[in-house]
Amino acid sequence: MKLLVATSTVADGNMLNRNAYSHPQIIANRQKWLAKFGLSSDYATRLSVVYEGNDYCRYKEVGPAELGDGMTGAPLEAADAIVTRTPGQILFLPIADCVGTTIFDPEHEVLMLSHLGRHSLEQDGGFKSVQFLIDHYDSDPAQLQVWLAPAPGKATYPVFSMNNRGLKEIAYEQLTRAGVRLDNITDNAADTAIDGNYYSHSEFLKGHQTEDGRFAMLAVMQQK
Repeated sequence: MKLLVATSTVADGNMLNRNAYSHPQIIANRQKWLAKFGLSSDYATRLSVVYEGNDYCRYKEVGPAELGDGMTGAPLEAADAIVTRTPGQILFLPIADCVGTTIFDPEHEVLMLSHLGRHSLEQDGGFKSVQFLIDHYDSDPAQLQVWLAPAPGKATYPVFSMNNRGLKEIAYEQLTRAGVRLDNITDNAADTAIDGNYYSHSEFLKGHQTEDGRFAMLAVMQQK
């Protein structure tokens, strides 16, 4: 099994409009970007995060029944990470500051796409994401392969409740504490607060970006 992990940029267009889930331009942007890799949104499942309640470590497995869910409208169910064992099922996450995190278990052929934002990290979401794979799929954390999407640095986005550390710094600590090997983590170190190739919600709120857009991370297992 081989794995494809990719991150879009501003040049690929906005990947989410929270006020219009079925916006034609958003759907077109997703389809065009996926087509670059020979992929179709019909085989994708969108991870949808909501900031309601007090639990930000909600994980669920998705499969053929969820193909296409959330790609052309509102998703059926919110979560903080989705997991698949289905080859060809694309996991898709729009983000604009939080750390998109792909975790792959090559031994058991299990793929997770986790949303590690401030809320999740404050609840040890990096550690719990790995622990979910250990508990439900017998994953060996030392064998897990991890990819991190761009995120803002701590200079512009410190997490005050966690000693003003940056999102990536916290994510690294939690993942490695769960048993992930440091040399198994691939990091796109771009800082969304200063790199114009990526959308940043926090910079939009400060008036530094004109569009409140989202770039996306995708991950899919493919037969060799």
